Amino acid sequence: MAALDELTVLERDHEVETDGSTPAIRKIIHVDMDAFYASVEQRDNPDLRGKPVAVGGSAARGVVAAASYEARAFGVRSALPSVTAKRRCPDLVFVKPRFDVYRSVSAQIHQIFAEHTDLIEPLSLDEAYLDVTENKQGIAFATEIATILRARIKDVTGLNASAGISYCKFLAKMASDLNKPNGQAVITPKMGPAFVADLAVKKFHGIGPATAEKMQRLRIVTGADLRDKSLAFLRDNFGKSGSWYYRISRGIDERPVQPNRPRKSIGAEDTFAADIFDLGAAKAELIPLAEKVWRHAENKQVSGRTVTLKVKYADFQQITRSRTVGQNMRSADEIGEIASALLIEVFPVQKGIRLLGVTLSSLNESSDRAGDEQMRLL
Repeated sequence: MAALDELTVLERDHEVETDGSTPAIRKIIHVDMDAFYASVEQRDNPDLRGKPVAVGGSAARGVVAAASYEARAFGVRSALPSVTAKRRCPDLVFVKPRFDVYRSVSAQIHQIFAEHTDLIEPLSLDEAYLDVTENKQGIAFATEIATILRARIKDVTGLNASAGISYCKFLAKMASDLNKPNGQAVITPKMGPAFVADLAVKKFHGIGPATAEKMQRLRIVTGADLRDKSLAFLRDNFGKSGSWYYRISRGIDERPVQPNRPRKSIGAEDTFAADIFDLGAAKAELIPLAEKVWRHAENKQVSGRTVTLKVKYADFQQITRSRTVGQNMRSADEIGEIASALLIEVFPVQKGIRLLGVTLSSLNESSDRAGDEQMRLL
């Protein structure tokens, strides 16, 4: 309770009362389930509890989808090749994913969120943003709501969740990592700018390794370094993302919580048991991927105009190639034809291909429901 009291006092101290002329500071919670897939498996199989667990394929070409905290202590993490994971942790237990179960548990968690607000933006099965500025229970402090949510999730699902509380999405996301696992933290408006200033840019949510490396070359190491750069400088070096970096370096993120966040893309990929060197064999692997993407698109009643091919080589180097056309795709065959044309451009290959992926983006409502000339963004 001491930790909760401290957080609540911090929040109360910086609560802004308004007279109606000044907009109230938002109260955003980011809830992130702790090692979600692996925790579900440990919950359902007592023999796995306390053991290092990886959800994913254990085959030579398998990849870790999720890892328990016991496995993470050995450096096992998501997207790590299974062979490497097993080498790091010889006692690692591999479990096949059960996405139907994960979806069911995620739905239970979403129902708990809905007890407090309808402003829920799911990011994946195991995390979401909630805007509780105005909430159904009339609770004044977001820290209290976060504590209630985590307790309810534990009671209903048996799983632990962590939470971040702040006045914007960016800082709520950063806060949820501060006291993991099974904890929560708050970043108040007064704390926000200083928190960002002290943080290494490589730890910023949304800044990947390549961008962090580029920033390092530009002598941008911390949030304070980023804040010292002018808007013009950031735009010149990072394009449209420069404006975003300019704002978040000052603790500013005005993005709303979007309950119906538009889907940006639909994709599928496959890792092969043996590396592929032959164009014909590679093209054959694109057929089921295109069919899977189209099936998902039909289920969502959307289509798209951009096809992206992802190629990962045996040494894990990865490239992508994209093509945008003038109208929506109308079949899996069309997606496959464009993906195949993009594939031809990367052949002949000097090293084997271990993975291929196909993604459909620039999504719009399917032309079966509305003509291409009347398309609207979902």
